[in-house]
Amino acid sequence: MNHRIKTTRTSKPPVNINRDALTPPAWPSYQGTSQLVGTSPSARVTVYVDPSLGNPGLQNAQDLLNDADRVIAANDGMFGTTGGPVNAIVFALGGATDGTGGADHMGCDYATGNAIEVDASFGNSARVSALFEAELSECSMNGNLCGESTGEALSRWCAAVIGNNALADFATAPIWFQDGMPDFVNQTENTDQGADSTGCGMAFISWLLSLGHDLSHIAPAMVHLGDGGTFAQLYANLTSDDAANAWPNFKNAINSLSNGVTNDDPFNGLGEASQTPQVSPQTAALVGRVVTSLVADLAAGREADQVAANLRAALLPAMRLGLPAICKPGSKRLSPPGKTDKRSKTA
Repeated sequence: MNHRIKTTRTSKPPVNINRDALTPPAWPSYQGTSQLVGTSPSARVTVYVDPSLGNPGLQNAQDLLNDADRVIAANDGMFGTTGGPVNAIVFALGGATDGTGGADHMGCDYATGNAIEVDASFGNSARVSALFEAELSECSMNGNLCGESTGEALSRWCAAVIGNNALADFATAPIWFQDGMPDFVNQTENTDQGADSTGCGMAFISWLLSLGHDLSHIAPAMVHLGDGGTFAQLYANLTSDDAANAWPNFKNAINSLSNGVTNDDPFNGLGEASQTPQVSPQTAALVGRVVTSLVADLAAGREADQVAANLRAALLPAMRLGLPAICKPGSKRLSPPGKTDKRSKTA
């Protein structure tokens, strides 16, 4: 999984909140004290931290909070949907404080998977944002691809774009290559823990990106195919070529690489993906205001004219500034090769 992005800092502080009014969610594994750090301006991401991590952990959490609306706006753009609110906690997942503890959540939607755990990465908050995106992207799969090798590869690629390959040490494509390149294009493995199947998917998506198919096309197409979909079917849907040509064409492309496969992006697909226009923090905040207004009005049963008036009010600041308008349950653990989740799984 996995644009090098420095953690976004905004001139405006996170929105003011009543810290006593928020109760931490039930986390997948974390049992300690959840110290509230704040809620993002869009009100869609609330961040907590394990206070025992001290200032380095708090810095990771504050950086994630400042970067959260950029991440969710980019994620919405890749999947073509608007996600729901989530909570995230930064702690020493698996005892690590360098990001190698990975990330975790329970289900692949915003109802069962919205409590996200991310490993601290002292001095390198880009890794924390990337880990957060890995789990957030699975929520946007809306119950599809959960626990499948296809979904795991997609979530890692979303994280690669968000964090500018900050999780390069999580690479699995070289393992797949060294293991003789087993065919996981025509078949999907029913696990998100297989290095060979995930690695094949990483290299395949890299190839698709290099052919000009960006993640905003790849991600929705994969979600539409669902758990039983294959990369061969994805290729056919994106290219209008026969699915039977996916594996031989991909294999020929791999064999043409002068240095083989040494990372998760052998075709420099990240360079293509990085050309995707980025959503500004101001636009992300605008989306948050609009969604919050609409949800509140619908829940209150307000009349259409009042809903429209409130939406205009939400859009007014942007107009003044000239801004553009805009699963299966179970613990899903992301970790680098060689690290396994010793906790029991229900997936």
